[in-house]
Amino acid sequence: MAQAESVFTPLRIAVLTVSDTRTAATDSSGDLLVARLQQAGHQLIARDLVPDDIYALRAVVSAWIVDAQVQAIVVTGGTGFSARDSTPEALRPLFDKPIEGFGELFRQVSLEDIGTSTIQSRALAGVANHTVIFCLPGSNNACATGWDRIIAPQLDSRQRPCNFVGLVQKKGQSA
Repeated sequence: MAQAESVFTPLRIAVLTVSDTRTAATDSSGDLLVARLQQAGHQLIARDLVPDDIYALRAVVSAWIVDAQVQAIVVTGGTGFSARDSTPEALRPLFDKPIEGFGELFRQVSLEDIGTSTIQSRALAGVANHTVIFCLPGSNNACATGWDRIIAPQLDSRQRPCNFVGLVQKKGQSA
């Protein structure tokens, strides 16, 4: 396994909020993620807000997956069980490889905060075209938990024994 770097490598991250009710002015979970990624030293490269619609979600995320400037995507919202929640159905087919442990670990760490209600989270993650994609529930608490306890360490080149930085740095390079 390759050794992690000893110097922090900032990444270019896009944030997508999925909501039928929020606006740019009321998108507190998107604001939280932007603040957290910038505090960590990463660059916000793109941000959008789309209604909970499978094809609207796929359009935005697909464009970011092919954009050589976007190395990571964090999606908030649409992961529950309401009739309109469709983030997993929209994005899972785009993954080249799912990150199986992400949803499992998210529910495990969420158990401490919300108890068994964590089973209603369909948080998921995957990799597509050397872009890592994390999908979180839409609450501020869920975004803070997901970013602080799982995503931030995995997007930090100093995280040992492994992280996703080497993978996303290969984006745009020929195989």
